[in-house]
Amino acid sequence: MQSWLLVVGALSVLAVPGGAQADEHEGDTQILKVVINKGHDIALGTTEAKKFTLQVTASDDSGIKEDFTVPSLWKDSKGLVIPDNPTGNCVPHAGAPTTSTCTYRMTFHPRIDPQDNTTAGTWKAAVSISGNDGDYMSKDAAATVQVRRYAKMTVNAAPEPVKKGKTLTVTGSLTRANWETYKYAGYTGQPVKLQFRKKGSSAYTTVKTVTTGSLGALKTNVKAATDGYWRWSFADTSTTHPATTTADYVDVR
Repeated sequence: MQSWLLVVGALSVLAVPGGAQADEHEGDTQILKVVINKGHDIALGTTEAKKFTLQVTASDDSGIKEDFTVPSLWKDSKGLVIPDNPTGNCVPHAGAPTTSTCTYRMTFHPRIDPQDNTTAGTWKAAVSISGNDGDYMSKDAAATVQVRRYAKMTVNAAPEPVKKGKTLTVTGSLTRANWETYKYAGYTGQPVKLQFRKKGSSAYTTVKTVTTGSLGALKTNVKAATDGYWRWSFADTSTTHPATTTADYVDVR
């Protein structure tokens, strides 16, 4: 199967929302490297758009043609994101004019692009690059990026202050963005670390791991030993971004 090419004036947008297609290649054009969001995951909440870059480094003996092709990000048949700037701002490398890096500005809109929660996970970059002599290369999965649901957490340690040796109750919650309701909902059944940093220290240590309950609720008891800071820390999942609370200071008397 061949890639779908959407031609808009002089621009060619490589869009592959239906699944993996065959790569295409003619001549000596080479796609050398593709970097999405500077190598970081993309975390989306419910309202704020996420701006990022997609950079394509490519070579051709005639040089790279800047105003011909445009990349896209896609996931199965449910997601497609194209650049805000279709020309790409291709800059030849110093001392190597046949190699250029093209930088495309892109925007993920949480209320437009991830059509539902199933679009969290691995997105692929479809890239097509042309040389000034008409040679070209296209790859439908030239690179990948993890697009994850943004997570939020809260923490509260009580009572404050507390007597040394008495019970301290630490509560909180873990919620994540729902791209269907555009609200944050509790993330249940997830392991979350309770961490403590002694006053005057710079390092946190994990005291215990607690599993989130109904509506993402967290609650556990510990013995108060010394002044310090308490926080919750959630690692991540394949669909959800990591999160760590701000610290709650407790004075132990």
